[in-house]
This record gives sequence, structure tokens and C-alpha cells, in this order.
Amino acid sequence: MEHVQSYYAATANPHDRWPRLADDILCDVCIIGGGFTGLSSALYLTEAGYDVVVLEAARVGFGASGRNGGQVVNSYNRDIDVIERRYGKESARLLGSMMFEGAAAIRDRIDRYAISCDYRPGGVFAALNSRQFSHLKQQHQRWQHYGNHQLELLDELGIRRKIASERYVGGLLDRSGGHLHPLNLALGEAEAIRRHGGRIYEESEATAVTYGTPHRVRTAQGSVLAKYVIFAGNAYLAPQLEPRLASKSLPCSSQIVVTEPLSRDKALALLPDNYCVEDRNYLLDYYRLTADNRLLYGGGVSYGAREPGNIHELIRPRLLKTFPQLEGIKFDYAWSGNFLLTLSRMPQIGRLENGVYYMQGDSGHGVTWTHLAGKLVCEALQGEPKRFDAFARLPHLPFPGGRRLRAPLTALGAAWYALRDRLGV
Repeated sequence: MEHVQSYYAATANPHDRWPRLADDILCDVCIIGGGFTGLSSALYLTEAGYDVVVLEAARVGFGASGRNGGQVVNSYNRDIDVIERRYGKESARLLGSMMFEGAAAIRDRIDRYAISCDYRPGGVFAALNSRQFSHLKQQHQRWQHYGNHQLELLDELGIRRKIASERYVGGLLDRSGGHLHPLNLALGEAEAIRRHGGRIYEESEATAVTYGTPHRVRTAQGSVLAKYVIFAGNAYLAPQLEPRLASKSLPCSSQIVVTEPLSRDKALALLPDNYCVEDRNYLLDYYRLTADNRLLYGGGVSYGAREPGNIHELIRPRLLKTFPQLEGIKFDYAWSGNFLLTLSRMPQIGRLENGVYYMQGDSGHGVTWTHLAGKLVCEALQGEPKRFDAFARLPHLPFPGGRRLRAPLTALGAAWYALRDRLGV
């Protein structure tokens, strides 16, 4: 199975295919999933000397890791004030201390392994009304409290200097965020894993897991015996492989278009400092420039991971509402991809059996969170589980309505919040 026909696949760095698993092999750690969660975990573990095998059902970066908006956004889907209200001050302190590690890990990987992935620093959170701007002011204070001093509040005039749109009343610039080519980052991390002796197998879907000493992970043509197993498939993990994970999460899709190339002057007229942007709506829009001066624009959510057939028609009105000066622009690429949502909108990590770990449910913040998650599971395997357990202790609640009704009920709730955004309340 090849990568979806996206801008990222069309501009991916040259790379060799990884083999299929066709033998019975041994290792220390078997990781199921070759996206950012699995790759980050594998890279930390191989750096620490573990013998690691990664099983990918399709191609490295096939899922959300190779299809997302490419934005390096700090923190989690729920900010630290929500975490404190829900889970208490100690959880907020521990999770707050880790909010910016994922982005730092990405920059470290890029520098250490010379990964060519078009990284550009700086991201803007854009407020469409005074309520959202008030929340950004509070976020500014919270993030400074937890050590991020690369922030700048933007008033209405300030954000107009960053974004050539009249939609926004203000914003928050985070210079420690940024944007990149996510598929090339994934491919570069896979190559770094190879250099450390890790083994990656593509087109090698895990079909069954037998827990024991050791654990056995089977594929169509082979198997892996391992002391440790890590489930890292997220929205692309087959539900029947581990039903305990599927019951507490909901696959969702988001849609992205990429325009025809713009002149450099026209591109930078839209985003003069080449920052990426996401607005503060519940069903948010996000966009940025690519390295070859196209506008990449994403938005919308389809609950239950349905594949829309009219991506152009879904995204064009949103793009033109932001940039009416692009009326008539052509789209060269359009695709969708799935991410995994949790009821709390917080990531789910934990243990299923002795030596069996899982990490899932990034809820739209996967680029940075996955790079933190890999570090945490490596610490846990090395006998230092405190930070891993700070997340593992969070309750993992099932969606109301069961498997049949969870998607429509979630969509109904999202419609309510979208209405509040439109009304500015």
C-alpha cells in the first residue's frame, strides 16, 4: 500500500523501501506502527541500546504522521488550566513541565541527524473574537509560568503584520513552535533508526498478539518474539488487534488542500514571516506556506473517519474567507487523513500486560506529543516510569453511545461548540 497522493508524497526525499517481514525473529522491543509514535519510540530506544523491530502495515509515515498540516504546536489539545481543573495541581505541574519537550525533541532530531524537512520556526494562534483573544492572554501567562519565554501577544494591528487577513482581532506568537514537511521528518527518523541498528518492516501488518514470556506478534508471513511490545498505531491500528484500545477512542479525519505555486512575493504577502497559523475555533482552520511557495490549508473534522469526496468544496470557502485575495486559486493537491480522538482530548498511554505499552489519542496534537511519548516510554522501559505514569494515571473514558452512536453524538457536541464560535460566546 502506497502513500496517499498528497503534496508530501509528491515531494518526499528519495528513500529506499523497507523489507516485508518474512521470518520468525527475536528482539527486545516490538513496536506496532511506523508513524511518529512508533518512530520516536524506536529512535529513543535504539539510541539507548535496545534491539528494536518496527512493524508497519503500509509504508513508514503512511497515516497521520505523513499527512498532517506539518505544524509543530506546543502543549496538548487541552491546555494546562483545564488539566489542573480536571486532574489536580500535581498532574498539572508534571504535565506542564513537559509541555514544550516534544517540539524541542523534533529540533534536536533534525539537527542531530541532519534531516532535510523544511523546518521553519514560529507559529501563530489566531483569535477570531475578543473571547478567544482573552483566552490567548491567559495562555500567554500560563506558558510563561512553565518556561516558554519565546511568546509575543499580538493585538489587531500586530496580527495584521503577520497574516494578510482581516478575520482576526489578535493572536499569540510562539517562536518555539514552527512548521515542517512531516513525511520527510518521518523518513529521516526511520533512517536514523537504521543507523542505530533498528529494524523496520513495511507492508507487515500485525495480525495477532499473544501475550506471554516473551510476547509474540504475528504478521502474514512472519512473527516477532519480544520482551516488550508497544502499540503505536493510533487511528490506523486495526480495532480487532487490541479491542481494549479501540473502545476508548474515535478515529476522525481532517482535510487539506495545497494550492498551485505562488510567486515568492505573493506567498510572503500572505504570511510575511513564514509562520504557520491555526485559529482558536473548536473546529479550527490551520495553514502555512510550503518550501516551494504554495499555501497549504486544512480544516474541518469528519467524526468516524469518513472519507469525504469533495475536499475542494469543503476547504475552498474556508480558505477564501481567510484570504479572499486568492479568489480563483487552483488546488494541485487535496487529501484527508485520520487522527485519533479521545473523550478527554488528552493522549492515552499506559500498560496492557507486563511489558506491553500503548500510546494513542493525540487528538490533533500528534506531531509534538508523539516525540515526547517516545521519550517517556523509553524512560519507563529503563526503570524510570514517573513521567510516563503522570499520563498513564489520567482516566481513559469511553465515548458515550458505544461504537454505533459515538461518532454522531460527538459530531452533535462539536456542532454546539461550532455554533458558540460563530456567535463569539
